[in-house]
Amino acid sequence: MATTVHEPPTIPSPTRRPSDHFDGSGGGPLPDNLRAVAGRPPEPVRTGIWVAFATIAMMFAALTSALVVRQGTGNDWQYILLPRILFFNTAVLIASSCTLEVARRRVAAYMRVQSVSRGPASWWLGITLFLGVIFVAGQWMAWMQLRAAGLFLPTNPNSSFFYVLTALHAIHVAGGMCGLLRVIYLLRRPVPSLQKSTMDATSYYWHFMGLLWVYLLVLMMTKL
Repeated sequence: MATTVHEPPTIPSPTRRPSDHFDGSGGGPLPDNLRAVAGRPPEPVRTGIWVAFATIAMMFAALTSALVVRQGTGNDWQYILLPRILFFNTAVLIASSCTLEVARRRVAAYMRVQSVSRGPASWWLGITLFLGVIFVAGQWMAWMQLRAAGLFLPTNPNSSFFYVLTALHAIHVAGGMCGLLRVIYLLRRPVPSLQKSTMDATSYYWHFMGLLWVYLLVLMMTKL
């Protein structure tokens, strides 16, 4: 009796979609219309940024506690006149958060193939970075103004806390500027390898620095 042999069914290969793409590693360059980022930040990135926030918040909370305790002890607490440039610096940092949000939306549009050019996203990121440089330079000018008034780090407890609080914050802002440089680099590569998690984490960190500075400014206005 003849036996009929059936040919095994052919399994079609999956079609790559833009949303399946990409981290920029391996596979060689892809067409410009195949670009996207992961829709949800990986848990390690999300956890890491919250750990960083908690660490920074605890450090400045400890400094706040030390300031309040030191103010209540001794009779050497002499209030100082804060440099007016601090208010300009505050406006610059708030503006930088706004430009970064515009940049984040432009990056998202580019990665969703809604924009054919990454130029606008890079341009807004560059503006944010430039505003960050202006902020740090403004903080330096504030220190110089205090020095010109004869107020140095060891002059009195008030000036000591001013220098420590503003310097620590400026260092953390500089760290955020390094993050912005990395975002710009990943976006401007021949094959962009910027992930949504990286963009979001950098944005959240920068906004946190802005909120932290507003808190520090209010603290210094009321306590120093």
